[in-house]
Amino acid sequence: MPLHPAVQAAIDLSSGAIGGTACVLSGQPLDTAKVKMQTFPTMYRGFLHCFTSTYKQVGLRGLYQGTSPALMANIAENSVLFMSYGFCQDVVRMMTGLSSASPLSDLQKACAGSVASIFSSLVLCPTELVKCRLQAMYEMEASGKIAKGQNTVWSVVKSVLKQNGPTGFYAGLTTTIVRELPGYFCFFGAYEFSRTTFADHLKCSKDNIGVVPIMFSGGFGGACLWLVVYPIDCIKSRIQVMSMMGRQEGFFKTMTAVLRTDGVRALYSGLTPTMIRTFPANGALFLGYEASRNFMMKQFDG
Repeated sequence: MPLHPAVQAAIDLSSGAIGGTACVLSGQPLDTAKVKMQTFPTMYRGFLHCFTSTYKQVGLRGLYQGTSPALMANIAENSVLFMSYGFCQDVVRMMTGLSSASPLSDLQKACAGSVASIFSSLVLCPTELVKCRLQAMYEMEASGKIAKGQNTVWSVVKSVLKQNGPTGFYAGLTTTIVRELPGYFCFFGAYEFSRTTFADHLKCSKDNIGVVPIMFSGGFGGACLWLVVYPIDCIKSRIQVMSMMGRQEGFFKTMTAVLRTDGVRALYSGLTPTMIRTFPANGALFLGYEASRNFMMKQFDG
């Protein structure tokens, strides 16, 4: 018997929050390197140079710069994402004439995940803006683009409110949505396809494939997402960080400026730490989500 929609939504929201926490704690240092390299592609020779330079300059704390807003961003994003994912699956069933208990195909789940990402973008954009600015703060100060002293969450929040008001937190929103729609289609599509493949091979249900296959499927989904949307994410990071100096141009003008100044390679700067990070981080995300969701479903079923 299906659970009450409000109970199901609460389970999906809680599971998404647990998964988002696991994702951040396992991948934050590599995410910091990604944002630094995206924003300042000529400052570092490569991933290891960025990683070691940050450690020498600021210590281990520098690699975890922006962890608080990253936790807020991921918990908020994944809570809304997975709750919306459940609702969007119901909408897909309704549109295709399926009953509420009917399983969806991997393609249908990919479509549901893509639409769900629109809702998660609305809560992700403000917290991700603060995270990206904190992660690139050292480079912004060292290059003389901003004055020193904006290296805490509260100082960044006050700066945004002073310069642009509440709407300033949504700098890069359009680019975020442009990134999320194809990204999460690939993310959920690849994740479900990988789980289906494991289930067929192991001759069991998708819910019983085990820890390692779930983590691999999550990492595979994350890898497919980033390979498709990385240049868009690079432009988003550039817009959110550079808007500290005042009004930043939109997506197309920023992309044109990057291509003209730094070339196509700049759009892929930081891809290495991103791809290294994606398997443990997204593996932890889906493991946390699936394990907590199955546990809570069993409690309510009981």
